[in-house]
Amino acid sequence: MSRAMNAIAGNAIIRKFIGPVAGAALVMLTAQGPAVAQQVNILCAPVAEWCEAIVAAFQRDTGIKVNMARKSGGEILAQIRAEAQNPRTDIWFGGSVEAHMAAAEEGLLAKYASPNMKDLHPWAVRAHEQANGFAVGVSSGIIGLVHNSAVATKKGFTPPKSWNDLLDPKLKGEIQMPNPNSSSTAYTIIAGLVQLMGEDQAFAFLARMHPNVNSYTRSGSAPQKAVAQGESGVSIGFNFDIPTDKARGFPIDIVFPAEGTSYEVAGMSLVKGSRNEAAAKRFYDWYLTAAAQDISASIGQFHIPAHKGARPDDRIPDTAKLKLIDYDFRTFGAAAKRREILARWDREIGSRPVGQ
Repeated sequence: MSRAMNAIAGNAIIRKFIGPVAGAALVMLTAQGPAVAQQVNILCAPVAEWCEAIVAAFQRDTGIKVNMARKSGGEILAQIRAEAQNPRTDIWFGGSVEAHMAAAEEGLLAKYASPNMKDLHPWAVRAHEQANGFAVGVSSGIIGLVHNSAVATKKGFTPPKSWNDLLDPKLKGEIQMPNPNSSSTAYTIIAGLVQLMGEDQAFAFLARMHPNVNSYTRSGSAPQKAVAQGESGVSIGFNFDIPTDKARGFPIDIVFPAEGTSYEVAGMSLVKGSRNEAAAKRFYDWYLTAAAQDISASIGQFHIPAHKGARPDDRIPDTAKLKLIDYDFRTFGAAAKRREILARWDREIGSRPVGQ
């Protein structure tokens, strides 16, 4: 007798003894199977410590299981593209909003407006508007020039204070920055230089700086870690965990370029075709609360929070005192523009051996 027929026969026997109503209920439960616990699948772009901290807090607060993988922004975009016909990711957390906008343009994301957006700073809401409702701003950070003072003294170079300082021949082989094909941090750096200098001038600058570069890393945080450890003298990246490294005793500091610099609005978005949409929206709404946004500073990640009620921290840069470019997220978030910038970087910079 088949398994299905066995089940039907068993149910018939049970109905005989416990009555038709209870029997019908048992048939319904048999057909539905056991209840499935809620879960959400997240691809997370910030450093692992932050990703793990928010996952632990969300699971504690909601009881919803989280399956999280930490990848750089460019890698997340590539994975979501690869999964387009069979999405396995529910939430994309972190990485520059431009990358989210490129994904939205390709039809990979779902629109969502959280009821908690009313409590966000205007720049975070504006990111949602510029992304046509497909992403929201969750935090911001400033691109700066990071240096190790012990390495500078040993190697005899002056810590850079401007973009032009990165061309100093004494910095040959001392600079690290991420690769824009895998890192959204790197794309923010390059797109910022294009807006600051003009595209041809920005790529001419990158070409002149290239002999001083010893590595284009896969992730945006790797160059700073190398500088903290004294493996490299200078890196280009965000301000996020400089205070933490300094508190740990590393001779590291950051200077924001005198000519002006770019900044990131990190995004969060729902993946189109999500298998766990309700749980994904729970996470989305949960993160747009002050308590969730206080987590980053509590673990030594000093991002500028999107929520107006998040606790202030004097280790977060005061943007009013910095020279920031008027970053055009809509233009540089367009998929075609992103492809154009990456192709030119590959052709003119990435194809050349480092240090030459």
